[in-house]
Amino acid sequence: MIRTLPRLLAVLAAVLVTVPIAPAGALAEPTLTWAVQPADGNGPDGRRWIERTLDPGQVVTEHLAVRNFSDAAATFALKAADGYLTDKGRFNMLPSHQKSTDGGTWIAVQETVTVGARQTKVVPFTITVPRDATPGDHPAGIAATVTSTGDTVAVESRVGFRVMLRASGTITASLAVGDLTATYRPSWNPFSAGTVDVGYTATNDGNAAVTGRGRVTVPGLFGLGGRTVPADIEETLPSGNRRIEARVTGVWAVGPLRTAVDVIPAVLGGDPAGAEIRPASATVTVWAVPWSQLALVVVLLALVVAARTVIRRRRQRLARLLDRAREEGRAQAREATLAGSPPGAP
Repeated sequence: MIRTLPRLLAVLAAVLVTVPIAPAGALAEPTLTWAVQPADGNGPDGRRWIERTLDPGQVVTEHLAVRNFSDAAATFALKAADGYLTDKGRFNMLPSHQKSTDGGTWIAVQETVTVGARQTKVVPFTITVPRDATPGDHPAGIAATVTSTGDTVAVESRVGFRVMLRASGTITASLAVGDLTATYRPSWNPFSAGTVDVGYTATNDGNAAVTGRGRVTVPGLFGLGGRTVPADIEETLPSGNRRIEARVTGVWAVGPLRTAVDVIPAVLGGDPAGAEIRPASATVTVWAVPWSQLALVVVLLALVVAARTVIRRRRQRLARLLDRAREEGRAQAREATLAGSPPGAP
Protein backbone atom coordinates (compact mmCIF):
# COMPACT_ATOMS: atom_id res chain seq x y z
CA MET A 1 0.00 0.00 0.00
CA ILE A 2 2.80 2.41 0.85
CA ARG A 3 4.52 1.62 -2.46
CA THR A 4 1.41 2.37 -4.52
CA LEU A 5 0.66 5.68 -2.79
CA PRO A 6 3.12 7.71 -4.93
CA ARG A 7 1.55 6.30 -8.09
CA LEU A 8 -1.96 7.26 -6.95
CA LEU A 9 -0.81 10.80 -6.14
CA ALA A 10 0.81 11.10 -9.58
CA VAL A 11 -2.39 9.97 -11.35
CA LEU A 12 -4.49 12.38 -9.29
CA ALA A 13 -2.17 15.25 -10.12
CA ALA A 14 -2.39 14.46 -13.85
CA VAL A 15 -6.22 14.47 -13.71
CA LEU A 16 -6.28 17.85 -11.94
CA VAL A 17 -3.98 19.32 -14.58
CA THR A 18 -5.88 18.05 -17.65
CA VAL A 19 -9.47 18.81 -16.51
CA PRO A 20 -10.23 22.57 -16.69
CA ILE A 21 -11.81 24.18 -13.64
CA ALA A 22 -14.67 26.61 -14.44
CA PRO A 23 -14.45 29.92 -12.61
CA ALA A 24 -16.90 30.45 -9.80
CA GLY A 25 -18.57 33.37 -11.61
CA ALA A 26 -19.34 31.23 -14.68
CA LEU A 27 -20.95 28.55 -12.55
CA ALA A 28 -23.09 31.07 -10.74
CA GLU A 29 -24.28 32.96 -13.85
CA PRO A 30 -27.91 32.00 -14.59
CA THR A 31 -29.36 31.50 -18.04
CA LEU A 32 -31.70 34.35 -18.97
CA THR A 33 -34.74 33.59 -21.11
CA TRP A 34 -37.71 35.88 -21.68
CA ALA A 35 -40.61 36.69 -23.96
CA VAL A 36 -42.46 39.87 -24.92
CA GLN A 37 -46.11 39.83 -26.05
CA PRO A 38 -48.95 42.24 -26.76
CA ALA A 39 -51.16 42.57 -23.70
CA ASP A 40 -54.03 44.37 -22.06
CA GLY A 41 -53.95 45.72 -18.53
CA ASN A 42 -54.17 42.22 -17.05
CA GLY A 43 -51.55 40.36 -19.08
CA PRO A 44 -50.93 38.73 -22.48
CA ASP A 45 -54.11 38.89 -24.57
CA GLY A 46 -53.33 36.29 -27.26
CA ARG A 47 -52.34 38.67 -30.06
CA ARG A 48 -49.19 37.87 -31.99
CA TRP A 49 -48.59 41.52 -32.81
CA ILE A 50 -50.38 44.86 -32.54
CA GLU A 51 -52.20 46.20 -35.57
CA ARG A 52 -53.93 49.58 -35.42
CA THR A 53 -55.48 51.99 -37.92
CA LEU A 54 -55.36 55.50 -36.49
CA ASP A 55 -56.14 59.04 -37.56
CA PRO A 56 -53.43 61.71 -37.79
CA GLY A 57 -53.04 63.34 -34.38
CA GLN A 58 -54.67 60.41 -32.54
CA VAL A 59 -53.10 59.10 -29.31
CA VAL A 60 -53.80 55.60 -27.95
CA THR A 61 -52.46 53.49 -25.11
CA GLU A 62 -51.39 49.87 -25.61
CA HIS A 63 -49.69 47.35 -23.33
CA LEU A 64 -46.91 44.81 -23.54
CA ALA A 65 -46.07 41.95 -21.20
CA VAL A 66 -42.48 40.98 -20.36
CA ARG A 67 -42.24 37.39 -19.13
CA ASN A 68 -39.09 36.34 -17.30
CA PHE A 69 -38.66 32.55 -17.40
CA SER A 70 -35.35 32.65 -15.49
CA ASP A 71 -34.59 31.80 -11.87
CA ALA A 72 -33.38 35.32 -11.09
CA ALA A 73 -34.76 38.81 -11.47
CA ALA A 74 -33.62 40.76 -14.53
CA THR A 75 -33.77 44.33 -15.80
CA PHE A 76 -34.70 44.84 -19.45
CA ALA A 77 -34.35 47.92 -21.64
CA LEU A 78 -37.52 48.67 -23.60
CA LYS A 79 -37.02 50.06 -27.09
CA ALA A 80 -39.13 50.87 -30.14
CA ALA A 81 -37.82 51.23 -33.69
CA ASP A 82 -38.87 51.23 -37.34
CA GLY A 83 -39.71 47.82 -38.71
CA TYR A 84 -38.64 46.12 -41.93
CA LEU A 85 -38.52 42.70 -43.58
CA THR A 86 -35.25 40.83 -44.00
CA ASP A 87 -34.16 39.21 -47.27
CA LYS A 88 -35.77 35.99 -46.02
CA GLY A 89 -39.07 37.75 -45.36
CA ARG A 90 -38.81 37.86 -41.57
CA PHE A 91 -39.90 40.94 -39.66
CA ASN A 92 -37.18 42.83 -37.81
CA MET A 93 -36.59 46.26 -36.30
CA LEU A 94 -33.70 48.65 -36.74
CA PRO A 95 -30.74 48.09 -34.39
CA SER A 96 -30.19 50.52 -31.53
CA HIS A 97 -27.39 52.42 -33.27
CA GLN A 98 -29.61 53.22 -36.27
CA LYS A 99 -32.02 56.14 -35.95
CA SER A 100 -35.72 55.56 -36.64
CA THR A 101 -37.59 58.04 -38.81
CA ASP A 102 -41.07 56.52 -39.19
CA GLY A 103 -43.40 54.37 -37.10
CA GLY A 104 -40.77 53.69 -34.46
CA THR A 105 -40.82 57.36 -33.48
CA TRP A 106 -44.58 57.22 -32.83
CA ILE A 107 -44.12 54.87 -29.84
CA ALA A 108 -43.22 56.09 -26.34
CA VAL A 109 -42.41 53.55 -23.62
CA GLN A 110 -40.53 53.61 -20.32
CA GLU A 111 -36.82 52.98 -20.67
CA THR A 112 -36.43 49.93 -18.40
CA VAL A 113 -38.45 47.36 -16.50
CA THR A 114 -37.34 44.92 -13.78
CA VAL A 115 -39.10 41.56 -13.75
CA GLY A 116 -38.73 39.06 -10.96
CA ALA A 117 -37.84 35.41 -11.38
CA ARG A 118 -40.61 33.43 -13.08
CA GLN A 119 -42.79 36.53 -13.20
CA THR A 120 -44.62 38.65 -15.78
CA LYS A 121 -44.90 42.42 -15.77
CA VAL A 122 -47.30 44.48 -17.88
CA VAL A 123 -46.01 47.81 -19.19
CA PRO A 124 -48.17 50.46 -20.91
CA PHE A 125 -46.95 52.45 -23.89
CA THR A 126 -48.47 55.16 -26.02
CA ILE A 127 -48.77 55.57 -29.77
CA THR A 128 -48.99 59.14 -31.02
CA VAL A 129 -49.71 59.64 -34.71
CA PRO A 130 -48.20 62.85 -36.12
CA ARG A 131 -50.75 65.31 -37.46
CA ASP A 132 -48.97 65.32 -40.82
CA ALA A 133 -48.72 61.53 -41.06
CA THR A 134 -49.13 60.27 -44.61
CA PRO A 135 -51.85 57.68 -45.24
CA GLY A 136 -50.75 54.07 -45.25
CA ASP A 137 -48.58 51.71 -43.25
CA HIS A 138 -45.77 52.75 -40.92
CA PRO A 139 -44.34 49.49 -39.53
CA ALA A 140 -42.53 49.44 -36.21
CA GLY A 141 -41.38 47.03 -33.54
CA ILE A 142 -41.01 47.10 -29.77
CA ALA A 143 -38.69 44.86 -27.77
CA ALA A 144 -37.18 44.11 -24.40
CA THR A 145 -33.40 43.97 -24.67
CA VAL A 146 -30.47 42.83 -22.59
CA THR A 147 -26.90 43.90 -23.33
CA SER A 148 -24.07 41.59 -22.29
CA THR A 149 -20.52 42.89 -22.26
CA GLY A 150 -17.63 40.62 -23.05
CA ASP A 151 -13.94 41.42 -23.13
CA THR A 152 -14.19 43.80 -26.10
CA VAL A 153 -17.67 43.57 -27.65
CA ALA A 154 -21.12 44.40 -26.28
CA VAL A 155 -23.85 42.08 -27.57
CA GLU A 156 -27.49 43.21 -27.54
CA SER A 157 -30.10 40.45 -27.31
CA ARG A 158 -33.71 41.42 -27.85
CA VAL A 159 -37.11 39.80 -27.99
CA GLY A 160 -40.16 41.68 -29.23
CA PHE A 161 -43.06 41.88 -31.64
CA ARG A 162 -44.21 43.99 -34.56
CA VAL A 163 -46.46 47.01 -34.24
CA MET A 164 -48.23 47.60 -37.57
CA LEU A 165 -49.45 51.18 -37.63
CA ARG A 166 -51.68 52.47 -40.42
CA ALA A 167 -52.56 56.12 -40.80
CA SER A 168 -56.08 56.58 -42.13
CA GLY A 169 -56.62 57.92 -45.61
CA THR A 170 -56.48 56.56 -49.14
CA ILE A 171 -54.75 53.19 -49.19
CA THR A 172 -52.86 52.33 -52.37
CA ALA A 173 -51.81 48.76 -53.12
CA SER A 174 -49.20 48.73 -55.85
CA LEU A 175 -46.37 46.43 -56.92
CA ALA A 176 -44.05 47.58 -59.70
CA VAL A 177 -42.40 44.90 -61.85
CA GLY A 178 -38.75 45.57 -62.69
CA ASP A 179 -35.48 43.84 -63.60
CA LEU A 180 -37.42 41.33 -65.70
CA THR A 181 -35.21 38.65 -67.25
CA ALA A 182 -35.95 35.49 -69.22
CA THR A 183 -33.65 32.70 -70.36
CA TYR A 184 -34.56 29.83 -72.66
CA ARG A 185 -33.01 26.42 -71.94
CA PRO A 186 -33.60 24.01 -74.82
CA SER A 187 -33.90 20.28 -74.50
CA TRP A 188 -31.31 18.35 -76.45
CA ASN A 189 -34.01 15.83 -77.23
CA PRO A 190 -35.53 17.23 -80.47
CA PHE A 191 -38.88 15.71 -79.57
CA SER A 192 -39.05 17.46 -76.17
CA ALA A 193 -39.87 21.09 -75.41
CA GLY A 194 -37.56 23.42 -73.49
CA THR A 195 -37.83 25.61 -70.39
CA VAL A 196 -38.02 29.37 -69.84
CA ASP A 197 -36.54 30.66 -66.56
CA VAL A 198 -38.05 34.01 -65.58
CA GLY A 199 -36.98 36.38 -62.82
CA TYR A 200 -38.25 39.77 -61.76
CA THR A 201 -38.22 42.21 -58.83
CA ALA A 202 -41.54 43.28 -57.32
CA THR A 203 -41.23 46.65 -55.55
CA ASN A 204 -43.94 47.95 -53.27
CA ASP A 205 -44.43 51.51 -54.52
CA GLY A 206 -47.76 51.89 -52.73
CA ASN A 207 -48.36 52.91 -49.12
CA ALA A 208 -49.58 49.63 -47.58
CA ALA A 209 -48.21 46.18 -46.88
CA VAL A 210 -49.30 43.85 -49.67
CA THR A 211 -49.03 40.42 -51.15
CA GLY A 212 -49.36 39.81 -54.86
CA ARG A 213 -50.93 37.24 -57.14
CA GLY A 214 -48.56 36.97 -60.06
CA ARG A 215 -48.38 34.86 -63.18
CA VAL A 216 -45.89 34.33 -66.00
CA THR A 217 -47.13 33.56 -69.51
CA VAL A 218 -45.06 32.30 -72.45
CA PRO A 219 -46.76 32.04 -75.89
CA GLY A 220 -47.23 28.67 -77.53
CA LEU A 221 -46.42 27.42 -81.02
CA PHE A 222 -47.27 30.04 -83.66
CA GLY A 223 -48.57 32.31 -80.87
CA LEU A 224 -51.43 29.97 -80.02
CA GLY A 225 -52.28 28.75 -76.55
CA GLY A 226 -49.30 29.33 -74.31
CA ARG A 227 -48.00 28.21 -70.94
CA THR A 228 -48.84 30.02 -67.69
CA VAL A 229 -47.38 29.43 -64.21
CA PRO A 230 -47.98 31.24 -60.89
CA ALA A 231 -45.34 33.66 -59.59
CA ASP A 232 -46.88 35.00 -56.37
CA ILE A 233 -45.32 37.65 -54.12
CA GLU A 234 -45.18 37.23 -50.34
CA GLU A 235 -45.67 40.07 -47.85
CA THR A 236 -43.89 43.24 -48.92
CA LEU A 237 -43.80 46.46 -46.91
CA PRO A 238 -43.92 49.93 -48.47
CA SER A 239 -40.65 50.68 -50.34
CA GLY A 240 -39.62 47.04 -49.91
CA ASN A 241 -39.03 44.55 -52.71
CA ARG A 242 -38.95 40.85 -53.43
CA ARG A 243 -37.07 38.86 -56.05
CA ILE A 244 -39.36 36.34 -57.74
CA GLU A 245 -38.21 33.34 -59.79
CA ALA A 246 -40.46 31.19 -61.98
CA ARG A 247 -39.90 28.30 -64.38
CA VAL A 248 -42.13 27.62 -67.37
CA THR A 249 -41.75 24.13 -68.83
CA GLY A 250 -43.05 22.66 -72.07
CA VAL A 251 -42.07 25.63 -74.24
CA TRP A 252 -41.13 24.93 -77.85
CA ALA A 253 -38.38 26.95 -79.48
CA VAL A 254 -40.09 29.01 -82.16
CA GLY A 255 -37.85 32.06 -82.35
CA PRO A 256 -38.77 35.19 -80.33
CA LEU A 257 -40.90 34.44 -77.26
CA ARG A 258 -42.71 37.46 -75.79
CA THR A 259 -42.82 36.53 -72.08
CA ALA A 260 -45.33 38.46 -69.94
CA VAL A 261 -45.58 38.99 -66.17
CA ASP A 262 -48.85 40.14 -64.59
CA VAL A 263 -49.23 41.08 -60.91
CA ILE A 264 -52.35 41.95 -58.91
CA PRO A 265 -51.57 43.25 -55.37
CA ALA A 266 -53.75 42.65 -52.30
CA VAL A 267 -53.79 44.76 -49.13
CA LEU A 268 -52.69 43.09 -45.91
CA GLY A 269 -54.29 43.87 -42.56
CA GLY A 270 -56.68 46.60 -41.51
CA ASP A 271 -59.77 47.25 -43.59
CA PRO A 272 -58.86 46.96 -47.30
CA ALA A 273 -62.30 48.21 -48.39
CA GLY A 274 -61.99 51.24 -50.63
CA ALA A 275 -58.28 50.65 -51.29
CA GLU A 276 -56.90 51.60 -54.67
CA ILE A 277 -55.54 48.47 -56.35
CA ARG A 278 -52.99 49.00 -59.12
CA PRO A 279 -52.22 45.91 -61.22
CA ALA A 280 -48.88 45.83 -63.00
CA SER A 281 -47.45 44.01 -65.99
CA ALA A 282 -44.23 43.82 -67.95
CA THR A 283 -42.92 41.90 -70.95
CA VAL A 284 -39.56 40.72 -72.18
CA THR A 285 -38.62 38.94 -75.41
CA VAL A 286 -36.26 36.00 -75.38
CA TRP A 287 -34.96 34.28 -78.48
CA ALA A 288 -35.53 30.54 -78.47
CA VAL A 289 -33.46 28.93 -81.21
CA PRO A 290 -34.50 25.31 -81.90
CA TRP A 291 -30.95 23.95 -81.92
CA SER A 292 -31.87 20.32 -81.36
CA GLN A 293 -34.57 20.45 -84.05
CA LEU A 294 -32.14 22.18 -86.43
CA ALA A 295 -29.57 19.51 -85.67
CA LEU A 296 -32.18 16.86 -86.44
CA VAL A 297 -33.02 18.58 -89.73
CA VAL A 298 -29.32 18.75 -90.63
CA VAL A 299 -28.91 15.04 -89.86
CA LEU A 300 -31.99 14.17 -91.93
CA LEU A 301 -30.76 16.31 -94.84
CA ALA A 302 -27.37 14.66 -94.61
CA LEU A 303 -29.04 11.25 -94.69
CA VAL A 304 -31.15 12.26 -97.69
CA VAL A 305 -28.09 13.59 -99.55
CA ALA A 306 -26.12 10.45 -98.70
CA ALA A 307 -28.99 8.22 -99.81
CA ARG A 308 -29.37 10.11 -103.09
CA THR A 309 -25.62 9.93 -103.65
CA VAL A 310 -25.60 6.18 -103.08
CA ILE A 311 -28.60 5.68 -105.36
CA ARG A 312 -27.03 7.87 -108.09
CA ARG A 313 -23.75 5.97 -107.89
CA ARG A 314 -25.55 2.67 -108.06
CA ARG A 315 -27.48 3.82 -111.13
CA GLN A 316 -24.29 5.05 -112.75
CA ARG A 317 -22.58 1.73 -112.04
CA LEU A 318 -25.58 -0.19 -113.40
CA ALA A 319 -25.58 2.02 -116.51
CA ARG A 320 -21.88 1.31 -117.05
CA LEU A 321 -22.47 -2.41 -116.63
CA LEU A 322 -25.34 -2.28 -119.13
CA ASP A 323 -23.22 -0.31 -121.63
CA ARG A 324 -20.42 -2.81 -121.26
CA ALA A 325 -22.82 -5.71 -121.76
CA ARG A 326 -24.21 -4.08 -124.89
CA GLU A 327 -20.72 -3.51 -126.27
CA GLU A 328 -19.78 -7.11 -125.56
CA GLY A 329 -23.00 -8.30 -127.22
CA ARG A 330 -22.31 -6.22 -130.33
CA ALA A 331 -18.73 -7.50 -130.46
CA GLN A 332 -19.88 -11.10 -130.24
CA ALA A 333 -22.45 -10.49 -132.94
CA ARG A 334 -19.84 -9.05 -135.25
CA GLU A 335 -17.52 -12.01 -134.62
CA ALA A 336 -20.33 -14.46 -135.34
CA THR A 337 -21.19 -12.65 -138.56
CA LEU A 338 -17.60 -12.73 -139.72
CA ALA A 339 -17.26 -16.42 -138.88
CA GLY A 340 -20.35 -17.36 -140.98
CA SER A 341 -19.30 -15.52 -144.20
CA PRO A 342 -18.14 -17.72 -147.30
CA PRO A 343 -14.45 -17.60 -148.33
CA GLY A 344 -13.56 -14.73 -150.60
CA ALA A 345 -16.58 -12.75 -149.53
CA PRO A 346 -15.85 -9.13 -149.10
